[in-house]
Amino acid sequence: MIVLIKLKRTIMKKISALIVSVMLLAVFSTQAQLRKIPADVTEAFKEKYPDTKNAEWKDKISSFQVSYEMSGVHYQSKFNSKGAWLQTEKEIEQDALPQAVKEGYGKSKFTDWELKSVAFIESNNKDIEYRLFVRKSGVEKKYLYFDKDGKLIKDSITI
Repeated sequence: MIVLIKLKRTIMKKISALIVSVMLLAVFSTQAQLRKIPADVTEAFKEKYPDTKNAEWKDKISSFQVSYEMSGVHYQSKFNSKGAWLQTEKEIEQDALPQAVKEGYGKSKFTDWELKSVAFIESNNKDIEYRLFVRKSGVEKKYLYFDKDGKLIKDSITI
């Protein structure tokens, strides 16, 4: 009986520590704007994308992310601290996926997962990727990354 009580206390302490850790992580992740966006970064953004509206910046520690609208379409771009453009992504309709990517997804082990959204990603290394957000049974969620030729590059679990 005493062993059972001690075991319960140990489990409760671990659960409490886990809850505190998750709460701290949530607080710090929502407070990601740690430093001012450098002028080099904002100027590089304005030069690359002069016709934008509603730009909102976030400090992502290793880069700066800006969400904005251009011609009625929502985009997100990343720049490094010196103002070098890293990547831009935009959501696209599923019908806008290239045939090769549709076929790659159709041949993947995730073909029976529900396709929720699609994004087009262009990077500074000239690579183009398509990110597919998929769900299974409403519980499991993944991002699937395909190259322009329909090859599955990687899959990652989402939170």
